[in-house]
Amino acid sequence: MKFPLLTTLAVLAIRPTHIAAFAPHSRAVSNGDNVGIITINNDPQRAQRAIRRRSTSSSSSSSSSSSSSALRISALETLADMTTLSIDSGDIDTVSRYAKTGLITDATTNPLFVSQAGSNGDSRYEAMVDEAVSYAKRKTCEEDGCSIPTETLNVAMDRLAVNLGRELANLVPGRVSTEVDVRLSYDTEASVARARSIIDMYRECGVPRERILIKLAGTWEGIRAARILEAEGINCNITLVFSFLQAAAAAQANAYLISPFPGRILDWHRNRGGSSTPTGYYVPDADPGVLAVRRMYAYFRKYGYSTICMPASWRPSRGPHVPGSDVDEILALAGIDEMTIPPNLLDSLSKLESGVVVRRCEASTDASTCNDPDFKLTEESYASYWETDVCGREKLKEGIDAFTAETEKLLKILIEKF
Repeated sequence: MKFPLLTTLAVLAIRPTHIAAFAPHSRAVSNGDNVGIITINNDPQRAQRAIRRRSTSSSSSSSSSSSSSALRISALETLADMTTLSIDSGDIDTVSRYAKTGLITDATTNPLFVSQAGSNGDSRYEAMVDEAVSYAKRKTCEEDGCSIPTETLNVAMDRLAVNLGRELANLVPGRVSTEVDVRLSYDTEASVARARSIIDMYRECGVPRERILIKLAGTWEGIRAARILEAEGINCNITLVFSFLQAAAAAQANAYLISPFPGRILDWHRNRGGSSTPTGYYVPDADPGVLAVRRMYAYFRKYGYSTICMPASWRPSRGPHVPGSDVDEILALAGIDEMTIPPNLLDSLSKLESGVVVRRCEASTDASTCNDPDFKLTEESYASYWETDVCGREKLKEGIDAFTAETEKLLKILIEKF
């Protein structure tokens, strides 16, 4: 019999159970099926934005149209009032620029960003690389020289990621996600060991673990690693999530956060024929990636899981030929717990009027419409269901392979530095 978790599709929108602006995030609480809403009252950044909105409203009734235009509220500001925003970038200047707006709370990094830092040429990034190499030599090399063993390179790579993360943590008020070596995605014990080492490096740099999320790929082994780390008080971000099965397993493992990729889910469906429309694209509410993320979120809220849903990796639902479609998926998920958004799409949102943002994610509503059972997964049942999840399997492999390639590039850069 088919697993009902994989065949039921929750379509309606969802509202978040928390709208936190500072780290650590609040997490949902539940009594049975009744989702508790945690209210944040001491958020000066949101208060300032609310004051600006009231000021704008007042100005519109007493000032000229040009004065009112000068005080217009952007779609980005409106979105930030209903969804916690993370910036998906490792560029220090870009993160700093957006952090100063008060609209961005967190920052996420990945092997691509760390690899770019290693080859950037900017003196600030060069200093990070040099320090990482020196640190690795001190920790692993013999006094009479260093043969650049694998352990030394791994330490240097993790230290570089920490150096970049430390700089980002100095810019954003919330959390920074740092990824465990993606080559360990199918090795639970090795992933746990590297995660602990990364947290220790952050501690040495004066960054407490409460400011860091450890990113692990959404394999069964990565999710098992998250269960172990969460029990130790190390919060985790399960990334490369393309499947409801992955999301359910992560929530059951008490993962702090998941990063589903609606854009890549859309890619998969379009590559297999897309929608029945002449263009092969979708209206945002029918976008397979949007629907997949809404389903995950509804499941979390119905059963009281505290796991945060933070979609990443976006595509134009209606196709790149349609003006404004680059933020289709973002707007279709407005109100979800959190989003991580790259700078170019933050720029797009900042140029749009606030009226385009309408809350589409409503926790209490969609928790009540979720039809998925809370079936407890085991390694055996997960493996069985995973075999039928073609999109999840193909996109997860593709994502791991791409990040592995970036990791190999970074290792070559580090070897040259030795």
